[in-house]
Amino acid sequence: MCDLFYCIRYPMSLESVTARLPREMLEEIEATAEREKVDRSELIRRLLDSALRQRRIEEAVRDYRDGRVTLWRASEAAGLSLREMMEVVKERKVPVPYTLDDLDRDLEHVRRCVRGKQ
Repeated sequence: MCDLFYCIRYPMSLESVTARLPREMLEEIEATAEREKVDRSELIRRLLDSALRQRRIEEAVRDYRDGRVTLWRASEAAGLSLREMMEVVKERKVPVPYTLDDLDRDLEHVRRCVRGKQ
């Protein structure tokens, strides 16, 4: 009844919850569930999972932009690989905090590497 990713991420010990939804939203959920050939509960779980994932990403991007966490820590918080998080940050045009000291350190590293190969 669930896709493989969802079942692995959330083992099937399910709790029941009640939520009040506007009729239009419930009608859209039911129509979507019918198109996707899943029951309403399964679709709602998938939608919530997707929304929670997006929220984790948004919070991680905000924390990185505000300088509260490193890119690596943001990727962990978002549940993404470092490479995926780099792409998210790039897509959202988040400035990378790269100082002149960082540049000096990187240039010195390159100089040492070049000298070592000569």
